[in-house]
Amino acid sequence: QLQLVESGGGLVQPGGSLRLSCVTSGFTMEDYIIGWFRQAPGKEREGISCINIGGTYRNYADFVMGRFTISKDVAKKAVYLEMNSLNPEDTAIYYCAAIPSRYGLPYCLTPRMWLFWGQGTQVTVSS
Repeated sequence: QLQLVESGGGLVQPGGSLRLSCVTSGFTMEDYIIGWFRQAPGKEREGISCINIGGTYRNYADFVMGRFTISKDVAKKAVYLEMNSLNPEDTAIYYCAAIPSRYGLPYCLTPRMWLFWGQGTQVTVSS
C-alpha cells in the first residue's frame, strides 16, 4: 500500500526556516515523481515543487523565488522541502504527493493530476 507521511511543520516567525520531510513506503520510489503542495484557508491547493526520484528533473513554482529547496534521499525513501525566508503568506497545510514518472513530468505543479497524497502538515508563519 502506497503511503506518504509528512512531518516537520510548526509555528515559525517571519524570516524563519523549516524543513519538511515526506517519508514514503509501499512503492518503488525511483519510478515516481514526488511533489510538494500547499493549501491555505479559503484558497485552492497549489503546487510548490516536484522532483523526479529516478532522474535529475526538479521544478519550482514562481512564488518560491529561490527560498525553497527540494531534495531526495532514496536510501531513506524520503523527500525534503527546505524553506527559508518564510512569511505569513506561506501559512498553509503542506502536502506531499506522488505520481508515476512515466507520464507525470508535465503535471509537476498541477495538483488535480496527482494520484497519491499524504495527510499534510501545518505550517504557520506568525510573530
